[in-house]
Amino acid sequence: MKKFLIFISIVFQLLLEGCSTVATGGAEITGLSLWHDRRTSKALAIDERIEINSVIELNSHDDTRNKCHFNVTSYNGAVLVSGEAPTEKLRNKIISIVRVIQGVKIVHNELQIASPSTFSKRSYDSYITTKIKTSISRINNIPGFDATRIKVVTESGTVFLLGLVHKNEADVVTDIARREKGVKKVVKIFEYIQ
Repeated sequence: MKKFLIFISIVFQLLLEGCSTVATGGAEITGLSLWHDRRTSKALAIDERIEINSVIELNSHDDTRNKCHFNVTSYNGAVLVSGEAPTEKLRNKIISIVRVIQGVKIVHNELQIASPSTFSKRSYDSYITTKIKTSISRINNIPGFDATRIKVVTESGTVFLLGLVHKNEADVVTDIARREKGVKKVVKIFEYIQ
């Protein structure tokens, strides 16, 4: 029964987040996210457009679509590109495509030169992401903290944390992510606010 619940959790997470090579959902811009997000509604819309336009453009090239696994995550114009490309040439191509998407301020290139990860590895990464999101949703000792302001992306056991946060929020979230089983490394891509 426990394995079945874990499987359902992973499938649900994949459906919510989507895989960049399969789909990008419009779940980012909802009434709830607008209410709690520190980004402006314009910034939210730009981030969603960056992700969608990146995926469309990357999937329009046979080599990046068929030979690579990539995820494009945008937060306030800071774009994380993660996944795998089998050659440095393909890795550079992906990054150069994303860099020129309208609204991109900076690209964090976390693409590994490797064969695309397996479905089971991606599923485990989604499971780690779900566990971290669940843990940070339980933070109740920081006044005004809202877990929906944090984006968590996991690739091959490396956890990337994005968001507009105060230093103390970043420290607590980072500590939670580091303690999660299966996490090899935590990379902070936070934008700090006063």
